[in-house]
Order: sequence, then structure tokens, then C-alpha cells
Amino acid sequence: MRIMTKEYCKRLAWILGFGCCVGCVDMDLTPSNSASESDVWTNPTLAEQTVTGVYNVLYEGYNDGWVGWFDVWSSMMDLDRNWIGGLDFLFGTNSSNSDRGSERWWKTYYGGILRANDVIANLPAVPGMDEAKASRLVSECRFLRSWWYYRLNILYGGVPYYTEPVKETDKAQLARSTQDEIWDYLIEDLTSCINDSNLPDKYGAEDADYGHVTKGAAYALRGKVYLWKKEWKKAADDFEAVKKCGYSLYTASGAESYKQLFKEENERCDEMIFSLQCSSENDGECASVKNGSYGTRSMPDDGTGTGIGWTNYIVNPCFVDTYENADGSKFDWNDYIPGYNEMSPEARSVYFLRDDATEDEKELYRGRGADMSKYVTPGNEARVKAAYANRDPRLAMSVITPYSTYLGGRSGTPAEYTMRVPYREVMAPVYDLQTDVASMAYYVNRKFVGEGMEAMTFYSSLDLPFIRYAEVLLNWAEALNELGDTPEAINKVNEVRNRAGAQPLDSNAATAVSGKDDMRRRIMNECHWELLGEDVVFFDEIRWKTWKDLKFYKPDGGTNGMCQVWGENTYSYTWGGDNYWVLPVPAREMEMNPNMVQNEGYQ
Repeated sequence: MRIMTKEYCKRLAWILGFGCCVGCVDMDLTPSNSASESDVWTNPTLAEQTVTGVYNVLYEGYNDGWVGWFDVWSSMMDLDRNWIGGLDFLFGTNSSNSDRGSERWWKTYYGGILRANDVIANLPAVPGMDEAKASRLVSECRFLRSWWYYRLNILYGGVPYYTEPVKETDKAQLARSTQDEIWDYLIEDLTSCINDSNLPDKYGAEDADYGHVTKGAAYALRGKVYLWKKEWKKAADDFEAVKKCGYSLYTASGAESYKQLFKEENERCDEMIFSLQCSSENDGECASVKNGSYGTRSMPDDGTGTGIGWTNYIVNPCFVDTYENADGSKFDWNDYIPGYNEMSPEARSVYFLRDDATEDEKELYRGRGADMSKYVTPGNEARVKAAYANRDPRLAMSVITPYSTYLGGRSGTPAEYTMRVPYREVMAPVYDLQTDVASMAYYVNRKFVGEGMEAMTFYSSLDLPFIRYAEVLLNWAEALNELGDTPEAINKVNEVRNRAGAQPLDSNAATAVSGKDDMRRRIMNECHWELLGEDVVFFDEIRWKTWKDLKFYKPDGGTNGMCQVWGENTYSYTWGGDNYWVLPVPAREMEMNPNMVQNEGYQ
């Protein structure tokens, strides 16, 4: 079965009141009809369906485009000014009362954990339940519980570890385990999953159970836990085991494989290890809004010609500048436009203006600080376009850059749009790409956004990867490098680079690896370029201790924030102090649990 379908969501609405409650997890403890819960654990069919209710928690946030997905927490993306409120940890104002900076993920993840605990405790005893199936489903819920604890442990730095059903809030009073203790608990649980002979290594694309947790996913997550513990050999062994489970890079589309990987027809390829199973284009309960929140006003539409994207999530210019040149050398604006780096962001906006800028448009940008003495025509567009032309191919496949094109939709038919500055009203046959704030020039996402007439609603049925094999290869490379086997680490990274069409490491002077420290930096960069848009790199930035410098500051020492493509800030971030490496425990949890201790700096 496909785990999360519209029909399943509706069917389970009356069953899953058994839900969860711990601290600030506000969910009903019992169904409205008490007999219903009793029936669940006496009926094999209903009991099996409760597992769908556990999986459904994975949807939290992905049917809400304004929640602030984890790539916005990372250095790679920013959330538009209309919706950034509430992400208080980015502005030095975080507190235990903050929704998106304290409460939301505590509530969401514990909600999933306690649903999983209900299944783990009750499913094996259901009369008539197939023993092998019960064992497999319990292992799936152990994995999901571990997935949520993995993220909680990073976000809050040690949390209460519940493994039994909790029906009353006054029973949810465990003290916090340390972060190291949580890692050990997760290793124990994931090892149990791995040792379950009923949990398959992987599922084929046509398998009725595709989308369920596999042994490959358990190995991958346990390997990531070992990275946190710096147990490099155990991590490397687990990542090798993922390969032995049958997972591999998608390469069937040749030079376009990286781009085509994120198309619906390839969402079940052997690279996808653990994904959010999206199944309905029109139902926010069982779909993703990345298509709409990442996309532009020039996206495919239903025939009205208005487009459906809102460009809520934009890619940060400091991150875009990290993408290497095609030969693997470091990108530098001064190599393309001498003196660019020494100019103020406002002054260098001139380089991004269209060739046919009107006198009024020139005057507008002059008033904003553009150095119009540097404007040339013809050739203004070509000059800046050259800076994007010969870069790591993943840049063009992931980000819409100035004067690149995007195949959108207009009046029910595909149409080509070009990102031009400044934007003008659409005038056939030349179409300017329109963002949500058309007067501003931002880097816009391509990944997970429909092209042509692929996805004509705000929602998308494209599955979203949580773990895929490319990430496993990069994690594997990190473990090998730390073990001192840098040559084999290079081979693992080159598998990823070769698929993307990037210059292989150690193939020329620019890509020559000088040692373990250099390779460590290269692996970190590779994770960013490969995994943009997938909401996983933030957790690595915390582990690497790079988050503060990458997210809050520009390479020149200036303050980072949401920026136009030339680096002019729309808003700026503020580092709140070293306590900001973790979130505060929610205030309501502190009130309800007398054994809870607040994180340092938030008392």
C-alpha cells in the first residue's frame, strides 16, 4: 500500500484520537467513542491502519508553507519578510514561548513519538495479527520514533525519552536524558530494527509496501547517529550496509540525472531511501506545498494565466557564491567583474540591470545607490550572465539565476520566462519571471517546482526525500576521511560529483585535495550543493559547528540575512549568544513537568 493517501487520511480521522499528549502536545487522549480504541487493538485490520497515523505525523510542516522549513534555518535559504516572524532564534529574541523557535517541533515530534509508542506497545498483542507483519510494523514505528528523537536531540540538546504510551499529562514527567544518552538509546532501537528479519532491505518501485521504512533507512539513520558520536568506523560500516541493501545513485537521465531525480516519474528510484509519500495534488493533508512556496508567479497555472507560486523561500546569495566554477576552482566575482567585491551591494546592483533599461528604470536604481557609470548597453546582461554560465551544474539545476530561463505556464500552455531586472509586467512574446515581490531580485528555487504544465496547483504529489543515497555517500566520505582514508573518501564524493557533471576531485590543480582538513571542508560544501532544498543540512551545520558563521555572517564580516542577488539585505539576522545552538524547552513543558530543567541561557 502507499502509506499516506487521501483516502487513508479520511478513514483514520475517527480512529486516531488515541493520539498523544506530553507536556505541550495538545492532542486528545482518547477517541470520542471509547469503544473505538478498544476495537483498534482487537481488530488486525484497524490495528495495522494505526501505523498510517504514525506516518502521517511526517506531514507536519509540509502542508504549511509558512512554518519555516529547516533549510530556512540553515545558511542556504531565507524566508520572505512577510512570514519570517516567529523564527525568533534568527533575530536574537528567542524564548520558551516562541511558536516556531521553541514549541512547534517539540509538540510535533513528541506527537509522533507517542503515537509510535502506542503501536509498539499494543500491536504485537492484537488477536489474529500476523506475527511477521506485526514485527515489521513495530520496527517501522521504532525507526520513526528514532527519527523524531534524532531531530529533537539536536534541536534541544537532550530530551525526556518516552518509550511507553502516555495517556495523562501528569504521567509525562520524565527528566531529560543527556544528548549522549539519547544517541545510545537510538542506536539500541535502530539495531533492533536492523536485526528484525521481517524488515526488508528495501522495496522495489512497484511493491505494494513501497514507502514503508526499510532496513536500509535504519542503517542510514544509525550511521548518522554514529557521526554525532564520532564513532567513524561504525558509521562507515553502516553506510556501506546501505549500499549492500541495494540503494544506488540515479543516473538513468545522463547529464540531466540530478535534475530529473526530483521529478515525479523518478520519485521511486533506488536512490530514495526514506521519503515523505505525497499522494494528492489538491489536498494539503496528504501533499506538499513546496511546489507553491518555492515557486514563482510564473509557475504552471490552471489556464487563467495568473500562476500559483509565492516565492516564500529564496536562496541566499552568500550560499550561491559558494558554487564552484566548472573546473572546480573557487568562484570569485572579481574574476568576472573586476572591482565587484570592493563595491557596496547597492552600487553593484547596476551589473544586474537589463540591456534595455529605460531612463526611468536607470534613475530608480541610481536613487537606490547603483553606480550607473558601470552600466553598458548592449552587454550588461551578458556580462553578469557569464558569472553563472560555467559553474557546478547543480547551480543551474537548483536555482533560477539572473537572465536564465524557466519553463512556466501561461493560459494553459508552457511558456518560457526569463529572470530580468527590473521586472516588468508580462508583455508577449517576452515574458519576465515574476516573484511574489516583483520589485526585488532574489535567487529562486528550481528543485521541487513544477515546470511547463507539470504541477498546476499549489500542492504537489511529488515525494520529498528525507534520506537518499547521495547523502549516504557524502556521510560515508566524511567517516572515511576522519578515519584517515582520504583517498576512498574522495572516491565516494566523486560518485556524487560525476553524476552531477561536476569536476571530479583530484583531477586538476583546482580540485587537488591537500589533506584531511581540506577534504573535510570539501565534504561540507558538497553536502550543501547536493542537498539544497531537502531540509537536512541544517542538522549537519549544527554538528559541524559551522551554523553560526555561515548563517549569521557574510564572508566579508557583514551581517547576513535575506538579500537581493547583489547582496543588499532586505532584513538581517542577529546572533543571540552561544545558548542559541539549542532551542529553549517550551514554557508549557516547563510548567507541567516538575522534573524538567531549562537549557542554559533561557532561564
